[in-house]
Amino acid sequence: MASYPSTADSQTGRIVIADDHPLMRTAIRASVEKVWPGSRIVEVADAAAARQEAEVGGVALMTLDLHMADSAGLLTLMELRKDFPSMPVVVVSASEESRIRQGTKSLGASAFIPKSAPLDQMREALAAVAEGDLWFPDDSTDQPSDEDAEALARLAKLTPAQRKILALVAEGKLNKQIAHEMQISEATVKAHLTGIFRRLNVINRTQAVLLAGKLDDPGLPPLEDDVRAASAS
Repeated sequence: MASYPSTADSQTGRIVIADDHPLMRTAIRASVEKVWPGSRIVEVADAAAARQEAEVGGVALMTLDLHMADSAGLLTLMELRKDFPSMPVVVVSASEESRIRQGTKSLGASAFIPKSAPLDQMREALAAVAEGDLWFPDDSTDQPSDEDAEALARLAKLTPAQRKILALVAEGKLNKQIAHEMQISEATVKAHLTGIFRRLNVINRTQAVLLAGKLDDPGLPPLEDDVRAASAS
């Protein structure tokens, strides 16, 4: 099982910076090096690579952009926190809505740093995490709305396989693609989706993804499978 060293000892583990913007990774690296001089830093540009680093173990801290190309937003954070609970995750995001800030805190992130934050504030947040504390903007101290809290509670009931499938659905993958990636049959994918819909109390893929927080714009077009279903009805 992967083990995770204390963030207080930068010499015992790697610090993973997961962001698909090179300039942002450079800024985060500069802040990390101020807080943890001499730390071993690994930069990755997508969620899959971030997860691979976590699976190797020895990660003292991960900074995570919620909206990399292959990320499923808050669902990606949920997966990391459930699968690697002793690995501190600091969310660094351009999405600064109160809902996102509160969601990251509810899902167990150690800090939320807006990308608009000045470098000294980023260092302040990282320094707090280094001491074992949490760091969130002031408005993140509020409790999530009843609706958001209920959504998070439903998502927490998903099994690891269901969370993985929902994340792939959020990326726009079709059942055949999901089956290939997870090395299972399409029938198994469909069975998992049925379980996901039941646990989330939704009726289709679009509603499941909306609930997961990846797509929060009601004006977005429905997913391809839902278009087919509507055409067939």
